[in-house]
Amino acid sequence: MARPLIEFKNVTKRFGDETVLDGVNLTIHERQTTTIIGKSGVGKSVLLKHIVGLLRPDEGTVLFQGKSFGEMTNKEKDAHLRQMSYMFQDNALFDSMTVFDNVALPLEQTTNMDREMINQRVMDRIKEVELRHAVDKYPGQLSEGMQKRVALSRALVTEPKIVFFDEPATGQDPVRRNAILAMIADYQRRLGFTALLVSHDIPDVFFISNQIVVLYEGKVVFQGTLKEFDEFQHPFVDEFITSLEVMQKNLSGLHSRRTFKVRYQQMLDQERLNDHFVVGVFSLKNHDQICHKLGHTTAQKAIRTLGKHIHEHFDGLGGFSTRQSSEVFITVLPFSNMEEATEILNEFARGLKEERLTDMPSDGHLRGMSGFDFAVSAGLAEGGFDDEIETLVQRARSREKMIAGFERKIGATGHY
Repeated sequence: MARPLIEFKNVTKRFGDETVLDGVNLTIHERQTTTIIGKSGVGKSVLLKHIVGLLRPDEGTVLFQGKSFGEMTNKEKDAHLRQMSYMFQDNALFDSMTVFDNVALPLEQTTNMDREMINQRVMDRIKEVELRHAVDKYPGQLSEGMQKRVALSRALVTEPKIVFFDEPATGQDPVRRNAILAMIADYQRRLGFTALLVSHDIPDVFFISNQIVVLYEGKVVFQGTLKEFDEFQHPFVDEFITSLEVMQKNLSGLHSRRTFKVRYQQMLDQERLNDHFVVGVFSLKNHDQICHKLGHTTAQKAIRTLGKHIHEHFDGLGGFSTRQSSEVFITVLPFSNMEEATEILNEFARGLKEERLTDMPSDGHLRGMSGFDFAVSAGLAEGGFDDEIETLVQRARSREKMIAGFERKIGATGHY
């Protein structure tokens, strides 16, 4: 594996008698998204401030591409800092400056771009966070949520190589919160920067992360992928999953990934001779197209509506469901077979139209995606009690077919 971009080696930081970071070891690789989770006040923001040089460790070392700040020349330090951007938890907007001027400030201070280029870049970012109507307003005239979006635009306007996000979606409703996370993921893919987020209790942040870090009582007690986190056993996880379950229920009624696995194992423990079950996979196709054409908020509304509809339809028939990734859901129908599950799926597809989630195409439209901006697809796989859930999910995904298409409509104003 390539040399880490950022390394913490036995870093300890104290404020008076309080030890905030206690022998922290952490590795962050280039062009990945790493999310640090933990309770409020455990030192997540302090950790970020060590990376950007706002704080120095009392013990241990923070390395950037193999060098500590102490080993860098002034020129190297400046080059290091110019690659970074930081979205502060409290937004840190200038009250005397408009939204436009706040977002433009980093370009004016750190680049040689001409005014026309600055204006275009700033407006592009402002439009993407749906704040064009507020471009001439001041922060004091905006809600906390709108201020957060201004701060996000400013953090990304310089197209940095490393971006630090300190509670980026605080103060947002669930749809807007997830839209901001989706926007961060979208920019990270397109611009290729390294993203480091700290979060208190945002479950959907997992779906945009290559690596999850758990900070607990000043120590890093876990560092790994979402799949590895699902298997991680620690007192913090029980506390975190409890809050996660509440948020999942509020969002769509779906189970967390961990609780879904527990339910699946409980079902297997009730093994009955010759009994089978069916696993269904549901995907919101062309997710990027939704984001780019209709906006991240619209994409999150579609995902949330789809998840809610899956929960209401299948869980009401004895099934249980979870969200596997940003736009993929899984459901299990215990003691069912393909014939029965196919009929249930057909009823579900008809219900999408009734819920106005989508305009259902006729059978003649199912041969191609022409004329549709995005679609819902589904696949089923029948399993027995000796089958692994991962195997059945892969089998169901290989059988996915479009069950509903979102028809492209242009209103009088030209918006979809």
